[in-house]
Amino acid sequence: MSFRTHIQPASPDASAIRPRTIFLFDPLLALAAVGLVACSVFTLRGAFGSYYSNRQAAYAGLGALIALVLARIDYSRLREFRYGVYALMIVSILAVLALGRTAFGATRSIPFPFISVQPSELAKVLLVVSLAAFIVDRSRRLHERQTTARIMLIALIPAMLVIAQPDLGSGMVFVAIAVMMLVVAGTSWKQLVALAALFVAAIAIVLIAAPAIGVHVLSSYQTRNLEAFLHPSDKPNSPGYQTHQSIVAIGSGQKTGTGLANATQGELGFLPNPQDDFIFSVVGESYGFAGAALVLALYALLIWRALRILTMAKNLYGALIAGGILGMLMFQVFVNVGVTIGIMPTTGVPLPLMSYGGSSVLTTFIALGLLQSIHIQARIASAGKGRALLS
Repeated sequence: MSFRTHIQPASPDASAIRPRTIFLFDPLLALAAVGLVACSVFTLRGAFGSYYSNRQAAYAGLGALIALVLARIDYSRLREFRYGVYALMIVSILAVLALGRTAFGATRSIPFPFISVQPSELAKVLLVVSLAAFIVDRSRRLHERQTTARIMLIALIPAMLVIAQPDLGSGMVFVAIAVMMLVVAGTSWKQLVALAALFVAAIAIVLIAAPAIGVHVLSSYQTRNLEAFLHPSDKPNSPGYQTHQSIVAIGSGQKTGTGLANATQGELGFLPNPQDDFIFSVVGESYGFAGAALVLALYALLIWRALRILTMAKNLYGALIAGGILGMLMFQVFVNVGVTIGIMPTTGVPLPLMSYGGSSVLTTFIALGLLQSIHIQARIASAGKGRALLS
């Protein structure tokens, strides 16, 4: 599907509805976001106390304000700052090397007085905004293999820098964003299949060929996680212990859950750091299938509205931004939930709006603010076109 038609408001009268843009918001998108934040805060408060829940609520409140501001801005203006946005993304990732704090064998965040900022999270949205502009610039040459190669290279540069931290999960998100945006732009399936083949070949080189000659691309931390996925174990000191405990927690929840008072993942700490990447395990244990189904339903609503906004965007740039955000959300939900139920290796990908963490929550709300901006501008353009036809 291609979105190369650029529709501009045909009548100056369309500007008359700009002061009332609050009524042009997508209410279902906002409902999904509020519902997920509520589930996160409620789960964190019940399982881990008010410290995590209060901070998560504060992050969400700040993120909502940022989203409201972005929604009132015409996203098309961001295209003019594509080079600056891309440079900011690269500089912020490199800043981690000099100012970052090391935790659990990885250097991913920069500490500040009230929050630790993880540049790789913000970089996801910055990549979407800048990469969409680069694709629009070459919209007439999207059929060329050289264009596809350049687009992937633009995404792979920050991805490799992030993987070196090491943060394999975020690096994979960057690749997923680029692939989704290529699909939205109308890249031929032959080129997409070729990219998939190259991806499989790269995995084979990293996991088989390189180690055979003594070159280890993955860190020892990443290698242990992969081995744990291939050879799971329930020993407390083994790499697969966390995944094993996650599966046990979700399974023990059954239909309606054990309740927070009887959960083993909070106070007892059988599952290490569940408030971060394994929050879905806590939901599955405490609220059972019903709670997990509710959370997944809210994500389905969020993804559906993002897809809907993609189809109604007034120009290619908006469709690409919506597509990139859609790819980011879908990939993170699939990988995170997949890790908690044991069908994916542990990669450290947060669950949007559910996992505890300021950087992830703020980044997701920035993405939602851009989606609302695309929705509002599409409604304004549609109203302007309708007035022109009636005049």
